[in-house]
Amino acid sequence: MKRFRYKAKNSEGRLVTGEVEASNPEHAAKLVRKQELVVISITAKPGVSLNFIKLFSERITGGDITNFTRQLATMINAGLPLTEALSILRTQSKSSVQRVVSQILADVEEGQSLSSSMARHHTVFSKTYIALVKSGEIGGVMDEVLVKLADDLEKEQEFRGKVKSAMIYPVIIVVGMIAVALIMVIFVIPRLTSIYDQFGADLPFSTKILVGFSDIMIKFWPLVLVLVGAAFYGLKVYKATEAGGKKIDEIIFKIPLIGELQRQIVLAELTRTLSLMIGSGVSIMESLTISAQVARNQIVAEALEDVTKLVEKGFPLAFAFSKHVEAFPFILSQMIAVGEETGKMDEVLAKVSHVFEVESEQKLKAVTAAIEPAILIVLGIGVAFMVISIIMPIYNLTTQI
Repeated sequence: MKRFRYKAKNSEGRLVTGEVEASNPEHAAKLVRKQELVVISITAKPGVSLNFIKLFSERITGGDITNFTRQLATMINAGLPLTEALSILRTQSKSSVQRVVSQILADVEEGQSLSSSMARHHTVFSKTYIALVKSGEIGGVMDEVLVKLADDLEKEQEFRGKVKSAMIYPVIIVVGMIAVALIMVIFVIPRLTSIYDQFGADLPFSTKILVGFSDIMIKFWPLVLVLVGAAFYGLKVYKATEAGGKKIDEIIFKIPLIGELQRQIVLAELTRTLSLMIGSGVSIMESLTISAQVARNQIVAEALEDVTKLVEKGFPLAFAFSKHVEAFPFILSQMIAVGEETGKMDEVLAKVSHVFEVESEQKLKAVTAAIEPAILIVLGIGVAFMVISIIMPIYNLTTQI
């Protein structure tokens, strides 16, 4: 979509100027005429290159999508037409969201559905989001679907906020440790090394390791940065592969405390998403397919793909889930069986999701409680190693004198 400047005359014959967002000049002229204006000229507005800082500051976050959904749901429930609601949101949103809303509004005014216009922005709206909007359009319950979707996004934002808040303290401590260690290695150790050389001190093995590491960091720091960057890039590329992603996810699941926490978070998101989609009228097959595509764990994604195939062959959903004990706990297949018997699958999955969220919060507290003393122990060992490595040569010099 491009922005076009226009000149036009209103019903009173006065000159009016402005801007519209459209795919081509013909579309732009059509939008201007809808405002009961007579088009004089349409010119494309030249694009402005954005720097990286502006791109980062104007990126669309999960919170932006949550606010957009809640406001849209409120206005649709109040009886406003979709185009009017989108027009209001366009004026109230920040610039990055405003551009997306403008494009969606232009597509809707051309006669496209809301779901298809949102599908053009797949980096902003997830497949789950688009499927739910589409189900609301088909069932004529867009207002109900948007409210459910807004509630779900708010719960997801709240839960992720709790996880991030719990990890702030450990991250700050770790970053502080690394910063202090680098300062010691780059600035302090070289000065002490020159003193040791002047007196011809016999360096202990731990001091030699520290001095050697300091020399490498000072003399070959560009190579060190390149190697660290290459390692991170290689890990990212390996994780992007199917085999690599599965292997890394397997390793994460096996880490004490952290692995179980990760499993609970993935399962909470999965069951909440399935509950929302099934409750909004999306078929079970489509819900499973979309969940497999958006799952954040390769093991769970592959298990969901197999579950989809089994259900397609006619097997009960609970039986299909019970075949993958490596991904889904026994309680999930049990509760799904209850949902199949009662016909209240969405309600059962919502309750299971709540159970997983509570358990993940408890495990999160256990992880943070275990990380803090572990960090202090590592910090103590590191400080002790550096102190011994620095003081021992000085002590040897004083005893020689």
